[in-house]
Amino acid sequence: METGNGHTPEIAVWTDFGGVLTPPVAETFRTFEQRFGVPRHALQEAMAAVGRAYGTDAMGPLDIPLVDEATWAKEVEQVLADEYGLVADLSDFGAGWFEGRPPNHSWVACLRILRRRGVFVGMLSNMPPAWEPLWRRMVSESEFDAVVVSHLAGSRKPQREIFELAARTAGLPGERCVLVDDLERNCEGARAAGWRAVCFANAAQAAEELQPLITGATARS
Repeated sequence: METGNGHTPEIAVWTDFGGVLTPPVAETFRTFEQRFGVPRHALQEAMAAVGRAYGTDAMGPLDIPLVDEATWAKEVEQVLADEYGLVADLSDFGAGWFEGRPPNHSWVACLRILRRRGVFVGMLSNMPPAWEPLWRRMVSESEFDAVVVSHLAGSRKPQREIFELAARTAGLPGERCVLVDDLERNCEGARAAGWRAVCFANAAQAAEELQPLITGATARS
């Protein structure tokens, strides 16, 4: 696949969305807590409890999805009521989660520079279907050469299948793909699939760690 500048790429950089193209997820939880009055620890534990009921983690029910967001929200509300005595309205959870959430402009700028250099830049995210219009209001799909999301892929990070799909989408072998993600377990999943990975802390750090990987790929080609 050609990149945005019309070149055939030698390496693909796949960026995560939440916590990479956005502020840290912990910061979003704090904002959500202030806006909706649901203590962060209670919400996280209620989400985890619902996830366990589906045999997965906190976001697993939504990412594939195993259940629609409205049903999931009611189940989380029930746990909050039963376990914490909290009455919460999570009926429009996604909208509340995204409200006022700015993009990470520094990282978007880094990705633009990579594309101008001929690097394939994709977004690889565990993304619920209900959140599709929400993320697109934050970051334009035109910033990427391709987008691979869990609810369309039928698998999610850190599962091997989604990395294999992303590599095929880029038209490159796994060893020429790099994941930039804020979760170490997802980075470990990428490495297990033959990729390289950068665990994201901030734009400057990630760009610095990417540089030798990109230079090395160019030198080998």
